[in-house]
Amino acid sequence: MSTKTISYKKDLQIKEEYDVVVVGSGPAGICAAVSAARMGARTALVERYGVLGGNLTVGAVAPILGSVSKGTLRDELVERLGVPDCDEIGATQQCHDFEKAKRVLADFAHEAGVKLYLQTAVVDVVMDGDRVDGVIISEKTGLKVLRAKAIVDASGDGDVAFYAGAEYQMGRDGDSLVQPVTLMFTLQGVEEDALTCIGEVDFVQYKGERFLDYTTRLCKEGHLPPYSASVRLFRTLVPGERLVNTTQANGIFATDSDDVARAEVDLRRQIDQVTEFLRKYVDGYQNCYVKGSAETLGVRETRRFVGEYILEDNDLRVGRRFDDVVVHKASFIVDIHNPAGSAQAEGVPEEVTPYDIPLRCLIPKKIDGLVLSGRCISGTHRAHASYRVMSICMAIGEASGVTAALAAKKGVNPREIDYKEVQKVLLDRGVNLFD
Repeated sequence: MSTKTISYKKDLQIKEEYDVVVVGSGPAGICAAVSAARMGARTALVERYGVLGGNLTVGAVAPILGSVSKGTLRDELVERLGVPDCDEIGATQQCHDFEKAKRVLADFAHEAGVKLYLQTAVVDVVMDGDRVDGVIISEKTGLKVLRAKAIVDASGDGDVAFYAGAEYQMGRDGDSLVQPVTLMFTLQGVEEDALTCIGEVDFVQYKGERFLDYTTRLCKEGHLPPYSASVRLFRTLVPGERLVNTTQANGIFATDSDDVARAEVDLRRQIDQVTEFLRKYVDGYQNCYVKGSAETLGVRETRRFVGEYILEDNDLRVGRRFDDVVVHKASFIVDIHNPAGSAQAEGVPEEVTPYDIPLRCLIPKKIDGLVLSGRCISGTHRAHASYRVMSICMAIGEASGVTAALAAKKGVNPREIDYKEVQKVLLDRGVNLFD
């Protein structure tokens, strides 16, 4: 990597000023933007792709895993998507339609009055001391500034917080490795009674042994790509289809463009290898073929920012309650896809006791004007492996939108908002925050 530098200076046009700017329109970002806009905040949503949704659309991730208490925007959104009965670990396999989601999410934002910036990347921030005063966006006409009274970072990787200089952690203790990346893809031509497998919590049998033991054995024999021993197969809403979560690239840091390019190329090759494996070695898949694939990497883990509180492993184990709760009864297994091998890093994933996420996890230390949302909030590597899934991120997004809108309305920094005010808005909406 070159160490050469240049000095670059340019006056930038302030394109627009908003109460709230949300960066990233994945499960957290779409809910953050709608949440803020429904409070009357003038809200913009900035998305680097041409459609909203992130993993809900271009990432082709399903089912919508995890669970939270009743009454959040998660309930409304999955109903709009047509999968209200999806369960915590995906056993019911209610995979939503990705094409339908592209329209549904646009309507969801439009009805709330959210201003959309599509095909627009955030490339830096404008700082006023320790406060994020705006984001710099890249458009076809050049770099512009969107100013905001409060900004929500729902970019997944925490790009806004990173540009602002917020403290973060990445990877697991010891070697700092992150969970592997995946490209999801959909098969057609599958026989209706062909088996499905939801992952390491599934003990479905095949030819006298556990299916995942069967695929692991054949992977070791070279019939599957290295590290792709766990063949996860979900039904979709279309007969004869399966959504496949199997490809895996290890040692990829998705904040590094070279790593991203290498993974994208490698995983597209793996799609063909996995499909050929299924045709040869799994009954009912002999005539399957690839219908479509994700348009971008499925990234499980990058930066986790240090907030006013770091959600700990034991908080999940005991189901801890917090006075400043903004997400109640979050629940999903500690799902650590092995950073240095196949399957799960810890064997069968640890179960959690439904736990709370406090507002302090959404407030980065020392950086003002900013609310964290989605998987970049403050938590340990193992805690993150549970709260990173879409249902929980939707609820985090709603709470972050409320917090940002309140801060904008009062003209204060998000850290100055009384958590009871955030709770009151959520409770008035019908969100269950307490036992």
